[in-house]
Amino acid sequence: MARIMVVEDEEAIAELVAIHVKMAGHQATIITNGNEVMDGISESRPDLIVLDVMLPGQDGFSLMKQIAPIGIPVIFLTAKDRLDDKISGLKLGADDYIVKPFAAIELVTRIETVLRRCKAIENVFTLNDLEVKLDERMAILKGREIELTVQEFELLQILIDNKNIALSREKLLELAWGIDYMGETRTVDVHIQRLRKKLSLEDSIKTVYKLGYRLEVPR
Repeated sequence: MARIMVVEDEEAIAELVAIHVKMAGHQATIITNGNEVMDGISESRPDLIVLDVMLPGQDGFSLMKQIAPIGIPVIFLTAKDRLDDKISGLKLGADDYIVKPFAAIELVTRIETVLRRCKAIENVFTLNDLEVKLDERMAILKGREIELTVQEFELLQILIDNKNIALSREKLLELAWGIDYMGETRTVDVHIQRLRKKLSLEDSIKTVYKLGYRLEVPR
């Protein structure tokens, strides 16, 4: 479990981010004014900060200059979609940059990716008799390594990154196959069935009626 600080002055967006962060098994705190961020970091150092650029008080770029020396990973979340703004944010030391409007599922996936890259969370997922070593891309069931195709593991990782969150077939295609994938959503169903069978996840990968799937894990 990681501690995520959400710095966003639009309450609805901040709450949406916090809800999905908590559904993914992490803690979330919300700060709505840039002038309160550094005090918040001093009181309880987060493992990652989701940082809006346009804030009351100090803006996100100014805050990034103060956060970067501390070494806390930052994902910018902003309506500023110009390329030079993105380049400025990344040059200041941000780990990622997401433009509004955004898909909450994509944000959670990017949060998990940054956390793993920064070693803020363990890169091993366990559920019952299953152990998934995300760095080594290995799935071990009851002590025996299970061979997965590249695409099966990509799909499994997306489900793990978004555990307890319902994902549509279209979103799974976008995240696991790539946005340019032109296949039918039936492809997702076939791969889900394979994962269920290979990894004994019949009771854990739930079908969400008329939508898609959800990897259900204890909270």
